[in-house]
Parts: sequence; C-alpha cells; structure tokens
Amino acid sequence: MDPKDQNQIQLKKGVLELCVLAVLSRGESYAYDIAARLAEAIDMGEGTIYPLMRRMQNDGLVETYLAESSSGPPRKYYRLTAAGRAAYAAQKDSYLRFARAVDIILQETAA
Repeated sequence: MDPKDQNQIQLKKGVLELCVLAVLSRGESYAYDIAARLAEAIDMGEGTIYPLMRRMQNDGLVETYLAESSSGPPRKYYRLTAAGRAAYAAQKDSYLRFARAVDIILQETAA
C-alpha cells in the first residue's frame, strides 16, 4: 500500500467518531445515511460505520429506535444521548485546538 494512502486511512480513522457525532448533532439518522454522508465528505467506506455505531451505542454515546420505512423494513435510527452531546463538544474542542496547532506549525515551515 502506498504510504500516502496509509496516512489518509489513519487520519480518517482518527476523526471518524467525531464526524459521526457531528452528523448526529444535527439530528437523528440511520446508519446507511450517516455512512453515505461520510463517504461523500471524506471518502469513508460504509463497512467502517456499523462497528463504530455498535461501539458508540455500547459506550452510551448514542441510543437507537426503530422507525417504519416506506421503502422496506423498519430502519434503526441513532440519536445522541447526553453523554454523546458532551463527547461531541469535548472532541470538537480538542480537534479544533489540535488543528490550529498543526496549522501554525505548517505555516511556520512554509515561511
């Protein structure tokens, strides 16, 4: 595997939970919709989402419920819990501070 591809994979894995929390902070959704949004935005594969959603549910960050679907069987929807909202706020803050620090380093080396 190309080292650049491996680097991209690691970067994506590092922000995947934050991205899912961000999507759910805007409203409840089902896993396929979350996966489609992330595939479009950051080219993250659908198969990566389902294990993460199970872990986030086990960790108490999201809760689920079933809703009827006009196009097939009921869908499992996810929504943030209070712990999920707190985790999102903390991870977002941490990520933004980290990104600013990296940006400063990159700007210094570009000069």
